[in-house]
This record gives sequence, structure tokens and C-alpha cells, in this order.
Amino acid sequence: MSKKEKEEIMDEEALHTQEALESENAEEGQEENETLSPEEELKEELAKEKDKFVRLFAEFENYKRRTSKERMELFKTAGQEVIVSLLPVLDDFDRAMKELAKAGDKEMFKGVELIHLKMKETLRSKGLEDVAVNEGDTFDAEVHDAITQIPAPNKKMKGKIIDVVEKGFKLGEKIIRHPKVVVGN
Repeated sequence: MSKKEKEEIMDEEALHTQEALESENAEEGQEENETLSPEEELKEELAKEKDKFVRLFAEFENYKRRTSKERMELFKTAGQEVIVSLLPVLDDFDRAMKELAKAGDKEMFKGVELIHLKMKETLRSKGLEDVAVNEGDTFDAEVHDAITQIPAPNKKMKGKIIDVVEKGFKLGEKIIRHPKVVVGN
């Protein structure tokens, strides 16, 4: 007899043994049901129904909590697309302010500055915040976007931010544009 045939015979015997055990358990379960009084059967059935109800109620509560959380997240970031599209305009405004300051026309500078501040305040009221980055801060890959690495001017600046090329912004707790930085190596 080959090894494969022996394994098949053993599998068949195991299957017959398992079926026998299952039929014995089923017979015992029937005997228990037969020995239970109608009142005990009703109590058992009531317990099963209560269990079903509690599970269904808990599942519904979890569903309500999850959808409520998703709705709140949606409201928090509903204007994200519009705000992200306005970030380049904000960058251009910052560059224009630097150039107007050099020009010397004080009245024009004040007028443009008022518009610039109004736009920044409006975006801030919608949840937009700057990601604080300064030269000399430690580089964090989760927060910063390294554009390039240059030799550090001194040993203290290794792994630190040398220059901030583009400001970063976050909407609520989510970073929508990572600050672009130059890192010393």
C-alpha cells in the first residue's frame, strides 16, 4: 500500500469519527431540549433575542458614530480644493508685496497691503494656517519637503534647514502643502 493510499484511508477514518461525534452531540442537544420545560425554552429563546437586539443596537450606534465622524471631516475639509488653488495667488501676493516695498510708492503699498491682509484673514478664518518653519530647525521628512541638499555652512547646521523656498500650509490639522526647504548635509 502506497503512502498516498494510507493517507486517504486515515482521512476517511477521521471523517467518520468526526461525523459520529457530531451526531452524538446533536442527539445530546435534542435530549436537553426534550428535558427543558416550556418555560425554560422560552427563557432561552428570550435570551437569544435579547442578545441579537443588543448586538444590532451596538452595530447601529457604531454606524451613527462613524457617519457623524465622516460628516465632520467632510465639513472641515470641504473648502480644501478651493483653498489649495488659492495658495499660488497668495504666494504671488507675498512676492508683489516685497517688490512694492522696494518701489517707494507708500500709498499703493498700503492699498495692496490691505487687500493682502484681507485675503490672508479670510483664508485664516476658513482654517488655513502657516506651517511654522525657520532656518536652523531640524528637518522632519513628515512635515518638510526637501528640494535639495547643500553643504552646511557649519557643523551645527548638518541635518538642519538652511533656507525656506516655499511656505507650507495646513488646513485644520492636515498639511495641505508641505514647506519646501533646503537642507544642510
